[in-house]
Amino acid sequence: MTQPYADPGPPMPLPVCPRHPDQVSYVRCQRCANPTCPQCQRPAAVGIQCVSCVAEAAKTHPTARTVLGGRRAGDARPVVTTSLIGVCAALYVLQTASGSGWLFQKFSLLPILGWSEPWRFITSAFLHGGLMHIVFNMFALWLLGGYLEPMLGRLRFVLLYLVSALGGGVAYVLLTPLTSRVGAVGASGAVFGLFGAVIILNKALRRDTAGIWVNLAINAVLPFVYPNIAWQAHVGGFLTGMALAFVYARARRNQTLAYGGTAAITLAIGALGAARYLVG
Repeated sequence: MTQPYADPGPPMPLPVCPRHPDQVSYVRCQRCANPTCPQCQRPAAVGIQCVSCVAEAAKTHPTARTVLGGRRAGDARPVVTTSLIGVCAALYVLQTASGSGWLFQKFSLLPILGWSEPWRFITSAFLHGGLMHIVFNMFALWLLGGYLEPMLGRLRFVLLYLVSALGGGVAYVLLTPLTSRVGAVGASGAVFGLFGAVIILNKALRRDTAGIWVNLAINAVLPFVYPNIAWQAHVGGFLTGMALAFVYARARRNQTLAYGGTAAITLAIGALGAARYLVG
């Protein structure tokens, strides 16, 4: 018995990724059902989504924010704080191992070289003069950073730290003869900026600050106990941190005000430093 011939018709086209037509994919996006090649696949709560659907979903879902309006990181760990500690610790080991002092000579803040080598205002904040110096600073950074980083968000926190370090360096130059060849190093200016920020932000959030004042008092006494500590950087960093925290407390979710205020404070500090060298 014979069967009539049935024409199967043209072959079905292979499923190709819309973004990469040369890629055949049998995996489909759970949202739009389009074929999705490995380059465009993104893990979702259920199955896989394509990059286009992930981007579209990001537009419709508000960005998670911290209590002060900074971007909330998916990972709650204080990554910036631990990274800063890691860099300072690694440089201290390198300082100790080299024994030649070339790091100190190249990157410490010498007032006489501040105008021609301005990077020293920041790099000096990552070097330390001795074991107790780095231990005190890193312990304070760990405590304060673990508190402030989740509150501010990573970007605002790192700006607070670096601009406070700059403010401490400029204060050191303002209150030291420009002919001085005595190099200043240490994260103290940045750390005192964190102290100042905690005081302002806790007040804005109506949180207790008693413990902070005790820690601040202990750190303020250290220059009188240990010689050769640049108290000028402490004062400059503290005032800078307070100014930045005031801006962040007022800005909250207003990103323009937060980062515009940060830029304005940074420029003002830079202008003070430049005026010191121009006026003499």
